[in-house]
Amino acid sequence: MSGNLFIVSAPSGAGKTSLVNALLVNNSQIDVSVSYTTRAPRPGEVEGKDYHFISREIFMAMAQHGDFLESAEVYGNLYGTSQSWIENETLNGRDILLEIDWQGAAQVRRKFPDCISVFILPPSLQALETRLKARGQDSAEVIAQRLHMAQDDMGHVAEFDYVIINDKLDEALQQLNAIVIAAGLRRDRQLARQQALIKQLQN
Repeated sequence: MSGNLFIVSAPSGAGKTSLVNALLVNNSQIDVSVSYTTRAPRPGEVEGKDYHFISREIFMAMAQHGDFLESAEVYGNLYGTSQSWIENETLNGRDILLEIDWQGAAQVRRKFPDCISVFILPPSLQALETRLKARGQDSAEVIAQRLHMAQDDMGHVAEFDYVIINDKLDEALQQLNAIVIAAGLRRDRQLARQQALIKQLQN
C-alpha cells in the first residue's frame, strides 16, 4: 500500500513553513521531503533538516543525472527534490509532503498525477507585506520584489486541488490536517488497508 504525495505551495510570506512544521508535530504519519538548494543557510537552518545545502556545480551534476523529481531557480538560487527518495518512501507506505513553488508543483503533477496539491494564501496583501517585514531578513527593495512575485504566484492558485487561507495558524492547521486525513480514507486506500475487515463484514 503506497503512501500519498502532498504538495504545499504558497507565495513567500504566506506562512507555509510554519504551517507545515505544525502539521509534522500534529501528524506522525507524514514526513516532509528535504530539498537540495544552492543558497546559503539562513540563521538557525540545519543541514539535512531544513535543506541539503550544496554547490551549484554539484546541483547541476545531479540534474544532468536525472536525480531531481522537480527543480527550479528562485531568486537566483537552485532548488530540487530527490525523485528516488520520494519513490522509496511512498512505496514503503509513508505519506510525503513537498514544500515547493507552483512551477515545481506542475513538474511533480506530470510524474505523479495522483498527488494532492494545496495552495496557501495570505488573508490580504497587507498581511503578506507585514509578515515579510517582520522576518527582518530583507531590504525594502527585496520585499517589494517578493510582493510582486507573490502576486504572480497567486495567479496559479486555480491549478491546485485545495486552497487554505492562512489567517489564523490554528485554523489553517486543522484544515491542512483534514486534507491529509481525508486522503488516507479514500475508497481505494481503505479497501486495500482494511481487506480482512471488509471481507469479514461481507460474509
